[in-house]
Amino acid sequence: MSLHDAAPPADQTEGRRLPLSPLLALATAVFITSLTETLPAGLLPGISADLHVSESAAGQLVTVYAVATAATAIPLTSATAGWRRKRLLLAAMTGFAVANTVTAVSTNYPLTMAARFVAGVAASVAWALLAGYARRLAPAHLQGRAMAIAMAGIPIALSLGVPAGTFVGKALGWQTAFWSMTALTVVLIAWITASVPDHPGLRQHERTPILGALRVPGVAAVLVVTLVFVLAHTILYAYIATFLDRHGMGASTDLVLLVFGIASLVSIWVVGVHIHRRLRTLTIAATLLVALAATVLALFADDPAPVYAASALWGLGWGGVPTLLQTAAGQAGGEQGDAAQAMLVTLWNVAMAGGGIVGGLLLARSGPGAFPWSVLVLMAPVLLVVLAARAHGFRDGHPVSSPPAGSREAVPDPR
Repeated sequence: MSLHDAAPPADQTEGRRLPLSPLLALATAVFITSLTETLPAGLLPGISADLHVSESAAGQLVTVYAVATAATAIPLTSATAGWRRKRLLLAAMTGFAVANTVTAVSTNYPLTMAARFVAGVAASVAWALLAGYARRLAPAHLQGRAMAIAMAGIPIALSLGVPAGTFVGKALGWQTAFWSMTALTVVLIAWITASVPDHPGLRQHERTPILGALRVPGVAAVLVVTLVFVLAHTILYAYIATFLDRHGMGASTDLVLLVFGIASLVSIWVVGVHIHRRLRTLTIAATLLVALAATVLALFADDPAPVYAASALWGLGWGGVPTLLQTAAGQAGGEQGDAAQAMLVTLWNVAMAGGGIVGGLLLARSGPGAFPWSVLVLMAPVLLVVLAARAHGFRDGHPVSSPPAGSREAVPDPR
């Protein structure tokens, strides 16, 4: 999830082609940000054993990351709004390198949790600038494509990064997976330094207040859907290795995540083609697909074939959800779209933190079989809110236009 940064004046971009090297560097930054957050999900058994904690406690490595991002996204975005963009991006990536290195070498649970908190803070900075940075690198008529290239790091992290990290973690130890993240980040820092152009931050008067967006019709509905949908997804995703292990498929966690990731890529492609005319329809379909996947996992998790089928349904439902919710927030918010996006980032990570906590409680009290049932229960209010937000929030046939060339989109002020 990301907040929008400023768009470039038209005369700075007119006639230029897409700068692929800088955009691919930003896509790699998105990949690192996404994978660092979700990597522990496939490695929980090994992490819990080496840190001498329960798997529910190890699952809080995802939670603390999300808590840090949620707690610092808005204040850090405001505090660093005047920083030059390249300096800020390099600072965020350095934070990831340090945090993943400490995670790899630590044998102490509190120290590992502290490192994950630092990674979450780095993520709050990164998400606040990456999408807008990508747009500023492109001519006005190619800004949407530039953002798509940069944001491709998310599905790649899901479809390839998490399964690969899980495989490496099983074969060479979970620490090796985090060392690999550090190595990739060091390479990326050099790449950004050499390839990505710099841009100035925003002046104080260009920032806009955030809470005013809550009064815009439709924004609250999108935020509620974000909170509940992401909570449901995270409860299952953060503990998927534990769930599969309890059903005799622990050795196949990487394959299950690969099926999920490939289906997510298909979902993102479908959403990208149809979102401007079918936002409401796609959101309803996503909700129903995730609910169906949860039903299959709840009833047939002891059989590998239904588990793989459910993973595909889950990916088809979930893959396009970040794009759907970001677009819905921008569409509903209108002139307050940036403020709506700021709250969406915060609630997204609150939900991820909540998913880790709720999942841990469910695991301790009811066992992993409760995960898919909890997802199914939470999908019911999501569907109701989407259906009710017909006039505002989730609408078909209302394309979202790009900001005018030369406009400067403001970073939200946390008031």
